[in-house]
Amino acid sequence: MNLHQFRFVQEAVRRNLNLTEAAKALHTSQPGVSKAIIELEDELGIEIFARHGKRIKRVTEPGVQVLKSIEIILREVNNLKRIGEQYSAQDSGTLSIATTHTQARYVLPDSVAKLRKAYPKVGISLHQGSPDQVAKMLLEEVAEIGVATESLVNYPELVTLPCYEWQHVLVFPFDHPLATQERITLEDLAQLPLITYHPSFTGRTRIDQAFALRHLKPEIVLEAIDSDVIKTYVKLGMGVGIVAEMAMQGENQTPDLSSRPAGQLFGHNLARVAFKRGTYLRHFVLRFAELLSDRLSRDLILRAMSGTPDDYEL
Repeated sequence: MNLHQFRFVQEAVRRNLNLTEAAKALHTSQPGVSKAIIELEDELGIEIFARHGKRIKRVTEPGVQVLKSIEIILREVNNLKRIGEQYSAQDSGTLSIATTHTQARYVLPDSVAKLRKAYPKVGISLHQGSPDQVAKMLLEEVAEIGVATESLVNYPELVTLPCYEWQHVLVFPFDHPLATQERITLEDLAQLPLITYHPSFTGRTRIDQAFALRHLKPEIVLEAIDSDVIKTYVKLGMGVGIVAEMAMQGENQTPDLSSRPAGQLFGHNLARVAFKRGTYLRHFVLRFAELLSDRLSRDLILRAMSGTPDDYEL
């Protein structure tokens, strides 16, 4: 048996048992993948996959156990590579970060700049996606560290730690009726066209829950993943925007738009940093996490990576 066989089996599962897609992802041929998997099954004396004709239909019971072992073996192979890079490359290499657009645009730049100053030989690879895509990139080891608000805690294979809290803000033109209203309620907002995030992004879950708890059905006229896009359509008069406060702070403020804190309406959100459980973290990965938040320290992260959630949850 060999690592190629293990990778073929793992990728076949990741690609929903589609060997053609697995072969494309691994830059090889479909017959080659199929043959390697059969050879591994023959060597182990079991079927990893149940088949109907030549088509793979499902993972067998012993196959589930094989996959668990393969996951551990390939994870440790990658850990060995990282250990070698750490001690031979003198803190050079690439830091791969998976995150959402909001984090990449408004939160990460300062920390990335500080890391580059501290580790000038380290390159940054920034992968953007939905929170679930961030989790998937961590699980598939496309990225070493992930930052998002939604979804990360739903994956037991990830170690997640609180990073920072934030709230939504309401955004509207200065001449909008809400600008002179002292107290804005959910009932007020339910009467107006709203522009906010796609349901899987940037705390949208809390927005929906807040309206649902009051039995209100808001009129969402436009959804986007980009705060700047939301603000653009607010300026066009299409509706009241609901964006993350980071999008209206400091140099990100929009001169012709007014903003009002909405934490009292939608609650506060918790952005989290995540790592794949069992992964070896190089020095600059740990340092980047520390730069993201005062809540995070090298010792806390390492304790979290080697323990259980009860050991490190803040």
